[in-house]
Amino acid sequence: MKAVIQAVRNAKCLVEGSVTGEIDEGLLVYFCVEKGDKESMIPQFLDKILKLRLYRDENERANFSILDKSRKILIISQFTLAANLKRGNRPSFDNAESPEKAKYLYFKAIEYLKQNGITVGEGEFGAHMEVSYTNMGPQTFVWELSGDNFH
Repeated sequence: MKAVIQAVRNAKCLVEGSVTGEIDEGLLVYFCVEKGDKESMIPQFLDKILKLRLYRDENERANFSILDKSRKILIISQFTLAANLKRGNRPSFDNAESPEKAKYLYFKAIEYLKQNGITVGEGEFGAHMEVSYTNMGPQTFVWELSGDNFH
């Protein structure tokens, strides 16, 4: 699993002109499922995102997580994070999970976030989406969990 995580002032996803998900201050998470990813990885993967200390305290130290602050995430399925760019000029998506399994794990991730008290805005799996946001900081992080570092 891979994610690009951005602290945002606001974020919105549109599909064919209609809003599918929208948040004010929180996290925008682009979520990718790769071959070999398992449902059992979701808690460890998402707990890291939920516990990341990105928000500043009164001393300007990053001591607060999304759990301490807004509790809002806009999660967007993003298979292109699985792209291999090493050879040629056309990205290879051989490492992306099948759409059926990726969709299942995407919805399991949404379910997990909601079970942890997060207000979740969603993209539309497999759709052409327009995502707009205002990045705070900017703060952008990449998080990856594979079978090699999963326990």
